[in-house]
Amino acid sequence: MFQKQDIMRRVVYSLIPVFLFATFLYGWRVLVTTAVVFALGIATEYVFERSRKKNVSEAVLVTSALYSLSLPPATPLWIAAIGIVFAVAIAKEVYGGFGRNIFNPAITGRLFIYLTFPTVLTTAWMVPAMVDISNAFSLSGAFGTSGQVAVDTMTAATPLAVMRSGEMPNLWNLFLGFRGGSMGESSIILILAAATYLIYTKTANWKLILSTFGSALFFTVVFYFADWIPGVSPSSYSGVRHLIPIAAYMMSGSIMYVSVWMATDPISGPNNPGAQWAYGIIIGGVSMAVRTFSGFPEGTSFGIMMGNVFSALLDEIFPKKKKKKKSSAAKKNTSSSGSTGKKTQEVSA
Repeated sequence: MFQKQDIMRRVVYSLIPVFLFATFLYGWRVLVTTAVVFALGIATEYVFERSRKKNVSEAVLVTSALYSLSLPPATPLWIAAIGIVFAVAIAKEVYGGFGRNIFNPAITGRLFIYLTFPTVLTTAWMVPAMVDISNAFSLSGAFGTSGQVAVDTMTAATPLAVMRSGEMPNLWNLFLGFRGGSMGESSIILILAAATYLIYTKTANWKLILSTFGSALFFTVVFYFADWIPGVSPSSYSGVRHLIPIAAYMMSGSIMYVSVWMATDPISGPNNPGAQWAYGIIIGGVSMAVRTFSGFPEGTSFGIMMGNVFSALLDEIFPKKKKKKKSSAAKKNTSSSGSTGKKTQEVSA
């Protein structure tokens, strides 16, 4: 039934720890949502591929997994269902199936329901299972503006919403993943482990990960010191403490999740090295600009879509460097020179 695609399987493997941690945080809703999404995603592709007399690609498993984990945990099942059907049917199959889509299917489905049902999607957060580790890792006020943890982490609000309100989330909880948000975006340590695995197995391109995250960090630093980040004032910090809000902003939201799994999609992204650097810069820059200046709480979906739009053009602007090859004439001259030299030596002898 499935086309065997080893790369896609490795991507799914890298998501298993993230899925297990999401299940720990939010319980049965993760299991049910994932089951519904996988069933409808596979069924939708099967309907299209059957008419073409082809098997379902294992890429649909990646699409379903990434889409599921990008959702708020309390997303109604019928909305999750609409999104995955749209992702597979409209963002992939109408272009001809695997390898022909120009947009990342998972992020397209996520953005579609986000724009269609904004009220539901921006309030579908849940209080996760939390472990308060602030006392064990207290660094004499390294987590807040007043020398203590500034916010009660037992909240359904996302870290970005907390920061917009003028509070500072606990950095250790952000790093380990004990905070609210979409189901798979929270644990930075698990995302970093997955990135290491994907790069080591040559499944994901490190240039795309680094350029996306690096550009997001660059724009975060610029926006922070320009005093443009809502709820965060650089005047409240000094010296090395400026790293606290910058780190919190980078570990909040889904920029890490997107950098590792969405930006590295080999189908909707560019192929040439120079184009890949530019592609990551577009994603990181647009993501942080939308997050900072618009009314949307997060901008990574818009960043990926904008990158997809320019992907093919970037490959044209930044073509691969052609390897220098000796022309046939040069080879012929070299050959003739060699023969002449040989004859001269014979005559001399």
